[in-house]
Amino acid sequence: MATKEPPHSLDAEFSVLGSLLIDRDAIIRVAAFLKYDDFYRSGNGHIYQAILDLYNRREPPDFVTVVDELERRDLLEQVGGISYLTELINAVPTAVHVEYYGRIVERTSTLRRLIQAGTEIANIGFDDSTDVEEALDKAEQQLFGVSQRRTTRDFVSISQVLEGYFDKLDFLQQHRGEVMGVPSGYADVDKLTGGMQRSDLIILAARPSIGKTALQLGFAHNAAVKAGKSVAIFSLEMSAEQLVQRLLSMETGVDAQRLRLGYIDDAEWEQISRAFGRLAEANIFIDDTPGISVMEVRSKARRLMAEHGLDFVIVDYLQLMQGRRSENRVQEISDISRGLKGLARELDVPVLALSQLSRAVESRADHRPMLSDLRESGSIEQDADIVMFIYREDAYDPETEKKGIAELIVAKHRNGPTDTVHLRFFARQARFADLELYREPDIS
Repeated sequence: MATKEPPHSLDAEFSVLGSLLIDRDAIIRVAAFLKYDDFYRSGNGHIYQAILDLYNRREPPDFVTVVDELERRDLLEQVGGISYLTELINAVPTAVHVEYYGRIVERTSTLRRLIQAGTEIANIGFDDSTDVEEALDKAEQQLFGVSQRRTTRDFVSISQVLEGYFDKLDFLQQHRGEVMGVPSGYADVDKLTGGMQRSDLIILAARPSIGKTALQLGFAHNAAVKAGKSVAIFSLEMSAEQLVQRLLSMETGVDAQRLRLGYIDDAEWEQISRAFGRLAEANIFIDDTPGISVMEVRSKARRLMAEHGLDFVIVDYLQLMQGRRSENRVQEISDISRGLKGLARELDVPVLALSQLSRAVESRADHRPMLSDLRESGSIEQDADIVMFIYREDAYDPETEKKGIAELIVAKHRNGPTDTVHLRFFARQARFADLELYREPDIS
């Protein structure tokens, strides 16, 4: 049985190189997406790399300079000699279609990489010593690597970074006061953080029943409904229906308990119907798989990004996730937090992970959480770009003057200041709101 030849187009490779040799500026139109290893014939790849290197050194890539470059690399005869380069020049009358030819070369290269990925996936499948989840993650990474090939990063000079940052700085100056990241929807929080930034891992931690889920749902609701962002929620503690019930309470102001039991009057039904419409249009995607692993989260998030786009990922909560098999829970939690940070960087989106706190909080006179209270693993703090704690004095002292007031303590902020933001907490609707007029009480 004859072996099928991998996809390629020598005619397109021929035409690309011919175009580059007759027009020294044509390289500008293909350099951003075409790589030397996209060429099926290795000699053509060497010629392309020589042209690209000449261009990067600001030397004119023409017949004479390319021949000299290949001779210096001792590759001239290997690529076909002067006669082959002459054929390339005579192959095309104009360089006007060089990008079109380049895209053909790129497309066939992608198909070859897909075939190679398929072979690697088959080898993974035949290795019965590999954990199934790990095998699935490796297989998906192979396919994801093919699709992301064109966005692979390389070294850049500081002058290039400065040029891009100057443009960004100019844009920020013209949009002063606007939230550049994914907005939380709470004015003081966004003022402090600038919104949730791409590739950041944000930890939101508190003791049980303080309001972690309520605040993350507030973030999700505001990002999706008000800012039009695409949000993925991995809920390990509550079902999708329970989250929707809370979102409806948040959207309508109807008590969550009354929604749960069905005590709704006619006027509220009208409110709820409108809220249904608004929430149905929001790009909120909920996965309530209990005990989900980091690998599964990464797999599902990748797929969601490819199919619908993705701006923001929420995990509720970190300690309920499964990590790799480990001798102790501390190492397992470390693997999970590192995996979530890796996800944020891989997909270039903010990832918000909720976390429990140790009981040490309860043993102190001042119950405000500290970084040392992060349960089971110090690596959570190390991996996080932002660590936020929720503290409510009325959870400990029902007679406090600060009843209904929550403190959001930004205890770590890798790229900005730390501070405490005050929010209003409505327990009956399990929601937070801005507290514009709050001031510390005068105790003098």
